[in-house]
Amino acid sequence: MTESATPLREGLPPVVDDAARVLILGSFPSEQSLALRQYYANPRNQFWALLSAAFGFDADVPYDARIAAARHHGVALWDVVHSCRRAGSLDAKIDRRSIVANDVGALLATHRGIDRVFANGAAAEHMYERHVATPVTAVRLPSSSPAATMSFPNKLIRWRSVV
Repeated sequence: MTESATPLREGLPPVVDDAARVLILGSFPSEQSLALRQYYANPRNQFWALLSAAFGFDADVPYDARIAAARHHGVALWDVVHSCRRAGSLDAKIDRRSIVANDVGALLATHRGIDRVFANGAAAEHMYERHVATPVTAVRLPSSSPAATMSFPNKLIRWRSVV
């Protein structure tokens, strides 16, 4: 499929409430996440295992319970990209010319308790720096993607900084 024939995909709404104190930004949801309307739905993605190990909740509970646990710990979730064209789930396949960023600045203005922003991997950090205009610098975490080669224990050391 050519890039121009690749359908425009739209991401997920933010998971955020008034108790949020940190925001974790991915790049753009995987095809599986888009189909299920769930952040980090691919069971091989280590996001929920990392977050649960950092905060001490069960990563194997149903999605709604994982979202409730994240919220309980003041964690908001969103992606840098609102919409784009991408064939498959890899960030490398995103047509960079098609990127429309989420309005992270408006989210931070509305939820003033968020004082730290984390980027889930280098792609999210790069897209944040390029497409998002806020005075808040995103701290890069090792990617939770199954494509990232860092060991889980080494990722977890860095992910504990979210706490």
